[in-house]
Amino acid sequence: MLPSATEIVAALGFADRLVGRSHECDFPPEVKRLPAVTASKLDAEGTSYAIDQRLKSIVQEGLAVYRVDGELLRRLAPDVIVTQDQCDVCAVSLKDVEAAVCAWTDHAARIVSLAPGRLADVWADLKRVAEALGAPERGVALVGTIEARVAAVAERAAAAADRPRIACIEWIEPLMAAGNWMPELVALAGGVNLFGEAGAHSPWLDWPALRDADPDVILVAPCGFDIARSRRDLPALEALPGWAALSAVRAGRVCIADGNQYFNRPGPRLVESLEILAEILHPDRMRFGHQGAGWVRAG
Repeated sequence: MLPSATEIVAALGFADRLVGRSHECDFPPEVKRLPAVTASKLDAEGTSYAIDQRLKSIVQEGLAVYRVDGELLRRLAPDVIVTQDQCDVCAVSLKDVEAAVCAWTDHAARIVSLAPGRLADVWADLKRVAEALGAPERGVALVGTIEARVAAVAERAAAAADRPRIACIEWIEPLMAAGNWMPELVALAGGVNLFGEAGAHSPWLDWPALRDADPDVILVAPCGFDIARSRRDLPALEALPGWAALSAVRAGRVCIADGNQYFNRPGPRLVESLEILAEILHPDRMRFGHQGAGWVRAG
């Protein structure tokens, strides 16, 4: 029911068991052949400001942001449904899924709901999904592999002479900083996170606070946006008073990352997100091959 869940199932070796997906699930690419059992009520066209206003309007009316095709879901007859109850505006909520399956009498499905706040929660979710699929050993093995890759990056980053101060932007207009697992990733990548708290939801960010902090690096990775989509909204940042005078801007260290594919998805590819951060923060000593695809310089 959400992209990260589909990635988790595939990474555990169960891609061939998937019978459905959310409308946003797109990795690995072969999952796009599966029927989508969700749809969004939100028009995602226009600026980030316009999208934010439409989203707030839906939420203020007490409506769900997404639809679940309960009848299609019933016909697909899944044994396990993986959903989330972390953020009602990011993906189908647990209550939406429960409402869709509450009338089933011919098939009982196990619902696994994910709500990660920190990296440890994400790794625990990988194990939970593996256990629900009857293969707990695969979860243990996958997490072991990921943790080893994370440790290798962290070790190299720790040897760097500097620790750049970075502002991670999760929404452009209005400004929002990145929270949850992002501050942990920054620390592991050898940086100092300026805004957002590990394990807490992403906070709104005042422009004067960002301007006064004068970060060494700015990472723009809006939730749900790829690099091209983020570039379209970059003028909203560049028009802010004092933007051109920021140290990160003057040094050419404003970077755009594919937030949709990496940073916003609490799944296996958070390790790639860590590698991207390490490349951005320490370009002289970290090269994992993500520049150009996973991230680019804004200039």
